Amino acid sequence: MLARRLLVFLACLASGCDVGPKPIGTIDQAGELVVLTVNGPATYFEDAEGHASGFEYDLVTLFAKDLGVKVRFVLADDVSKIEPAIKAGRAHLAAAALVRQLDLPGGTTWGPSYFTAQHVVVYRTAEPKPKSLVELSGKRVGVVEESYADSLLMEPPKLSVPIERLPPGTPTGDLLQQLVDGKLDYALMESTRFTLLRKHFPQLDTAFDVGKPVDHAWLVASIDKDRILGAARPFFERVTKDGTLKRLVDRHYGHVKSISVVDASTFLERIDTTLPALRGYFIEAERASGVDWRLLAAIGYQESHWDPKATSPTGVRGLMMLTEDTAQRLQVKDRLDARESILGGARYLVLMKDNVPQRIPEPDRTYLALAAYNVGMGHLEDARILAQRSGLDPDQWQNVRFVLKKLADPKIYPTLKHGYARGYETLDFVDNIRNYRDIIDRLSPRDTPLIPRPAVLEPVQSVSKSAPASR
Repeated sequence: MLARRLLVFLACLASGCDVGPKPIGTIDQAGELVVLTVNGPATYFEDAEGHASGFEYDLVTLFAKDLGVKVRFVLADDVSKIEPAIKAGRAHLAAAALVRQLDLPGGTTWGPSYFTAQHVVVYRTAEPKPKSLVELSGKRVGVVEESYADSLLMEPPKLSVPIERLPPGTPTGDLLQQLVDGKLDYALMESTRFTLLRKHFPQLDTAFDVGKPVDHAWLVASIDKDRILGAARPFFERVTKDGTLKRLVDRHYGHVKSISVVDASTFLERIDTTLPALRGYFIEAERASGVDWRLLAAIGYQESHWDPKATSPTGVRGLMMLTEDTAQRLQVKDRLDARESILGGARYLVLMKDNVPQRIPEPDRTYLALAAYNVGMGHLEDARILAQRSGLDPDQWQNVRFVLKKLADPKIYPTLKHGYARGYETLDFVDNIRNYRDIIDRLSPRDTPLIPRPAVLEPVQSVSKSAPASR
């Protein structure tokens, strides 16, 4: 696979192909760290709040902070464009969930490995589960053309597997949809990519591992290579040792593991059968509160499965499961009226967000407000204090998430101002809402972006971000 890419690039050079703009120069000359990536859930994307997000995005932003420079992300059309662009000096490094392989000629090299992934075969659970590659003989196995997965089926023992190579840049979701539709018999991809999308495809699951685990690494250009590598090694050593890397992995992958196949299947069914009658109320609540209706709908499903008459043994009632005191505070006259409950729930979430310190940026601000919606502001503050006691930043949701279960620990909660709380339920509450919202977002995306999209360049688009100031 790597050899084929290299041959294509060399042929392009020989024929005089356009390799794009001139090299960007050193970081000091460019005035910024230029990073090449691709759009996707594991790399760089615009989240539901309209903010740049992604595992690679967060990791590179932290690295730029260490360097003390601004970072500009350049989005390639697909992974196949990355190696030629890096070799041509269009970026200082590429961070795109790239599988570490042999260094390419021409001065490019790989940075330290920071993430391990395993390739898996994905199948339809309604059909027999295959146990080995031998059972794939004669079957249509889908891969995205530029992915490393392609080469795994070429290794011994070579089998009669009709590989369906989807065009470069094909979203992983499109590959899985073709499997669901029966256009493919199986799909081959990294397990982490499937983990991020499984909630959207509950009729699919992993069958078995293929090949050995692979390492992800940044591909570093010859421009400022020594400076980047010299800073990257201690950077990755530090974030690994102090737990930052683990928390980043948990931030982007942890919540998706909490939703079961049954939960996802039921939710998808009720999006079709129950949500249409309530959607107008959620949209009205968005207009009144400024909170995205998809988030409000996710809260409503988590609270009551969209049942306006829901009642808990403790007297919490309605679609948004408001207590009597909260309902009176929010001027909700009838908790069992779907419209009133939804509008009241939206106002309550805004109230929680207003109580979260203003300095906390999104999306952490929303996640902390959701936790307060469930457990109360007092217990949330206790959790933030626990995070601080552990030497963690209490303004980051992932750090608070890490300590929430301790609110129920008899050795710890007596030391807290507000005492015992079922923090483990709050953890599930926020994780589930994030999953439900992701599913709604995929089925009902916004018509217009929340933030202006970056200008489109040929053949890439770019967006700039300043490295956060040191605390």
